[in-house]
Amino acid sequence: MWKSLNMDMCLLLLLLFAQLCFCSGYEGSGQYTYGDDEDWYSHRYKGTPWCAPIKVKHGDVSCRTPRGEHYRNVMGTRCKIRCKQGYETQSSEVVCMASKHWSSNYACREIRCPKLNMPANGGYKCSDGSYFNSRCEFFCSPGYSLKGQKTATCQHSKVWSAGVPTCVDIDPPKIKCPNLKDKWAEPGKLTARVTWDTPEGVDTADGILTDVILKGKPSKSDFPEGLHKMSYTVFDRAGNKGSCRFTVRVRVRRCSSLFPPDNGYMKCDSDGDNYGANCEFKCTGGYELQGSAARVCQYGLTWSGTDTTCAAMNINVGVQTAAALLDQFYEKRRLLIISAPTAANHNYRFQMTNLQHAQCGLDLRHVTVIELVGTYPAQVGRIRHRLLPPGLALQLRLLLQIPQRSFQMVLVDKQGMDKQRYPFPITAAELFTTIDTFPLRKDEMMLQQEAGQACQS
Repeated sequence: MWKSLNMDMCLLLLLLFAQLCFCSGYEGSGQYTYGDDEDWYSHRYKGTPWCAPIKVKHGDVSCRTPRGEHYRNVMGTRCKIRCKQGYETQSSEVVCMASKHWSSNYACREIRCPKLNMPANGGYKCSDGSYFNSRCEFFCSPGYSLKGQKTATCQHSKVWSAGVPTCVDIDPPKIKCPNLKDKWAEPGKLTARVTWDTPEGVDTADGILTDVILKGKPSKSDFPEGLHKMSYTVFDRAGNKGSCRFTVRVRVRRCSSLFPPDNGYMKCDSDGDNYGANCEFKCTGGYELQGSAARVCQYGLTWSGTDTTCAAMNINVGVQTAAALLDQFYEKRRLLIISAPTAANHNYRFQMTNLQHAQCGLDLRHVTVIELVGTYPAQVGRIRHRLLPPGLALQLRLLLQIPQRSFQMVLVDKQGMDKQRYPFPITAAELFTTIDTFPLRKDEMMLQQEAGQACQS
């Protein structure tokens, strides 16, 4: 009997040892790692509330049972969950409940940051979405520049390492000005009409631009000679300014400068020496024009015609008639004919004395004095120092109906018209006042004033 009892005890000890070898923990510790043989436990500890073994992916678990390792996963068992870096669990500790369920979800889930907002006019690319340690790089659309951090990383705290940057339009719009060649003025003008197409601005951002603003004369304008600086400006919606500059150069073809001849005048239109300009020449009274009366600046920058000079008037006193004598002064000189019966005539002497001091005024007014003194056949005629034959002097008196036996003066204009007769002497001032009212005299005075011709008082 005792022998049989000893055999049963040995078998029981062998079973207990086998069970102890099967478990990884030790009796009374309450700490163990789990196996997968849940059915074995439900069969072995039938009637005892238990929870399914915890299996944690991406983490570790450590449990403590209140009743020893024989009752692991039983009600009251507490397990601590430790997730790997980059993962988190809903609860760091779970308890096996009487409902045979753990107190909360214990899975280790990958840490995830909030989804980043897309920057306006830009975007981003991430290495691993919004998960832990994902690195996102931000970029902007063409024409925009990044303002803020270029990258952001999802941190363990579920917060991105940097905020979403903004894309700002800081690039100025581009505009290209026209490229204009030099323009030549038209014949007879000092300007050139310049035409170009208005440039259009280009914006690398949203493409919305203001109207281009021109500083300077608009296209299809007449530009004077010289260099003209112009510019175009355009703004985008962000206020960035784009501009360009260009120049308009107008050139004038010019001949060498002409000058008025001595004892003459020159009047030119346009600018006087530009291509197409016309210059007209006139000589002062008592001088005759030789050469071209008008010259034009030609395309080859040379003047048409020949050089112009004013030669002293050569009065031919050897003509046969008084009319031929007067024709030499037509449109050239005015005549003041002084007639007296004798050289001793009081009026004659007074008049000649008065005119001796007014020679400059006479020359300025293109007046030639002809003296007729005496009676036929003893009469003589004189133009300054040149004597007229008695017969020619008589013809002159007869043609102009001048009496021989009394003093008289006759004023003849450049067209040969008898303008005024004086039966008595007059002062030079009175004479000049009368002459200055003649129509041609007004034009002469303007030319003399431009040339700076005047008598010194």
